[in-house]
Amino acid sequence: MAKNYWLVKQEPEAYSWTTFVKDGKTAWTGVRNFLARNNLRSMKKGDFVLFYHSVSEKQVVGLAKVEKEGYADPTATEGDWVAVDLVPVKTLGKPVTLEVIKADKILKDMLLVRQSRLSVTSLNKEQFEHLMKLAETKC
Repeated sequence: MAKNYWLVKQEPEAYSWTTFVKDGKTAWTGVRNFLARNNLRSMKKGDFVLFYHSVSEKQVVGLAKVEKEGYADPTATEGDWVAVDLVPVKTLGKPVTLEVIKADKILKDMLLVRQSRLSVTSLNKEQFEHLMKLAETKC
Protein backbone atom coordinates (compact mmCIF):
# COMPACT_ATOMS: atom_id res chain seq x y z
CA MET A 1 0.00 0.00 0.00
CA ALA A 2 1.41 3.39 -0.99
CA LYS A 3 2.31 5.80 1.78
CA ASN A 4 1.26 9.39 1.81
CA TYR A 5 3.50 12.15 3.09
CA TRP A 6 2.46 15.18 5.08
CA LEU A 7 3.77 18.29 6.79
CA VAL A 8 2.18 19.84 9.88
CA LYS A 9 3.03 23.29 11.16
CA GLN A 10 3.13 24.46 14.73
CA GLU A 11 4.56 27.46 16.52
CA PRO A 12 7.30 26.12 18.78
CA GLU A 13 6.15 28.48 21.53
CA ALA A 14 2.71 26.81 21.46
CA TYR A 15 3.77 23.15 21.03
CA SER A 16 7.35 22.35 20.14
CA TRP A 17 8.91 19.24 18.68
CA THR A 18 10.77 18.77 21.98
CA THR A 19 7.48 18.76 23.90
CA PHE A 20 5.97 16.35 21.38
CA VAL A 21 8.90 13.96 21.83
CA LYS A 22 8.56 14.16 25.63
CA ASP A 23 4.80 13.50 25.36
CA GLY A 24 5.43 10.49 23.06
CA LYS A 25 2.12 11.03 21.27
CA THR A 26 -0.34 13.82 20.55
CA ALA A 27 -3.80 14.35 19.19
CA TRP A 28 -3.48 16.86 16.33
CA THR A 29 -6.52 19.00 17.11
CA GLY A 30 -7.73 22.54 16.59
CA VAL A 31 -7.45 22.68 12.80
CA ARG A 32 -10.16 25.03 11.52
CA ASN A 33 -9.38 25.32 7.82
CA PHE A 34 -11.36 23.19 5.37
CA LEU A 35 -8.41 22.21 3.16
CA ALA A 36 -6.25 21.34 6.17
CA ARG A 37 -9.18 19.34 7.61
CA ASN A 38 -9.49 17.41 4.36
CA ASN A 39 -5.77 16.66 4.53
CA LEU A 40 -6.21 15.30 8.06
CA ARG A 41 -9.07 13.12 6.78
CA SER A 42 -6.77 11.73 4.07
CA MET A 43 -4.04 10.68 6.52
CA LYS A 44 -3.64 6.93 6.95
CA LYS A 45 -2.06 4.99 9.79
CA GLY A 46 1.68 4.72 9.13
CA ASP A 47 1.91 7.80 6.88
CA PHE A 48 5.01 9.92 7.52
CA VAL A 49 4.48 13.46 8.81
CA LEU A 50 7.18 16.13 8.88
CA PHE A 51 6.95 18.53 11.83
CA TYR A 52 7.60 22.17 10.94
CA HIS A 53 8.27 24.93 13.47
CA SER A 54 6.51 27.99 12.09
CA VAL A 55 6.71 31.73 12.85
CA SER A 56 9.88 32.10 14.94
CA GLU A 57 12.03 29.28 13.49
CA LYS A 58 10.58 28.42 10.07
CA GLN A 59 12.20 25.01 9.71
CA VAL A 60 11.36 21.33 9.46
CA VAL A 61 12.67 19.73 12.66
CA GLY A 62 11.20 16.24 13.09
CA LEU A 63 9.61 13.15 11.61
CA ALA A 64 6.40 11.65 12.98
CA LYS A 65 3.89 8.99 11.92
CA VAL A 66 0.13 8.83 11.93
CA GLU A 67 -0.91 6.45 14.70
CA LYS A 68 -4.69 6.92 14.53
CA GLU A 69 -6.63 8.03 11.47
CA GLY A 70 -9.15 10.86 11.43
CA TYR A 71 -11.79 11.09 14.13
CA ALA A 72 -14.07 13.85 15.45
CA ASP A 73 -11.95 16.65 16.94
CA PRO A 74 -12.80 16.73 20.66
CA THR A 75 -11.89 20.45 20.84
CA ALA A 76 -14.57 21.44 18.30
CA THR A 77 -17.78 22.85 19.78
CA GLU A 78 -19.48 22.95 16.37
CA GLY A 79 -18.84 21.84 12.82
CA ASP A 80 -17.36 18.75 11.25
CA TRP A 81 -13.70 19.01 12.32
CA VAL A 82 -11.16 16.20 12.42
CA ALA A 83 -8.18 15.19 14.54
CA VAL A 84 -5.51 12.51 14.09
CA ASP A 85 -3.05 10.99 16.55
CA LEU A 86 0.64 11.41 15.77
CA VAL A 87 3.70 9.79 17.32
CA PRO A 88 7.26 11.11 17.00
CA VAL A 89 9.71 8.95 15.05
CA LYS A 90 12.94 10.96 15.21
CA THR A 91 14.48 14.38 15.33
CA LEU A 92 15.99 15.36 12.00
CA GLY A 93 19.77 15.21 11.84
CA LYS A 94 19.79 18.73 10.43
CA PRO A 95 16.77 21.08 10.39
CA VAL A 96 15.69 22.22 6.92
CA THR A 97 14.87 25.92 6.85
CA LEU A 98 12.20 27.65 4.81
CA GLU A 99 14.97 29.60 3.09
CA VAL A 100 16.55 26.33 1.88
CA ILE A 101 13.14 24.99 0.81
CA LYS A 102 12.32 28.11 -1.22
CA ALA A 103 15.72 28.01 -2.97
CA ASP A 104 15.55 24.30 -3.84
CA LYS A 105 14.28 23.38 -7.33
CA ILE A 106 12.50 20.25 -6.06
CA LEU A 107 10.96 21.88 -2.99
CA LYS A 108 10.14 25.43 -4.10
CA ASP A 109 6.64 24.42 -5.26
CA MET A 110 5.66 22.71 -2.00
CA LEU A 111 2.33 23.80 -0.57
CA LEU A 112 4.30 25.10 2.43
CA VAL A 113 5.66 27.78 0.09
CA ARG A 114 2.62 28.31 -2.14
CA GLN A 115 -0.02 28.26 0.62
CA SER A 116 2.03 29.38 3.58
CA ARG A 117 -0.90 29.79 5.98
CA LEU A 118 -2.11 26.19 5.57
CA SER A 119 -1.23 24.18 8.71
CA VAL A 120 -1.50 20.66 7.24
CA THR A 121 -0.16 20.04 3.76
CA SER A 122 0.62 17.07 1.56
CA LEU A 123 4.00 16.27 0.06
CA ASN A 124 4.79 14.05 -2.87
CA LYS A 125 7.28 11.21 -2.46
CA GLU A 126 10.06 13.10 -4.25
CA GLN A 127 9.66 16.14 -1.99
CA PHE A 128 9.61 13.98 1.14
CA GLU A 129 12.69 11.98 0.16
CA HIS A 130 14.57 15.12 -0.85
CA LEU A 131 13.73 16.83 2.45
CA MET A 132 14.98 13.78 4.34
CA LYS A 133 18.21 13.84 2.32
CA LEU A 134 18.72 17.55 3.09
CA ALA A 135 17.99 16.78 6.75
CA GLU A 136 20.66 14.05 6.69
CA THR A 137 18.10 11.64 8.14
CA LYS A 138 17.01 8.12 7.19
CA CYS A 139 13.48 6.86 7.87
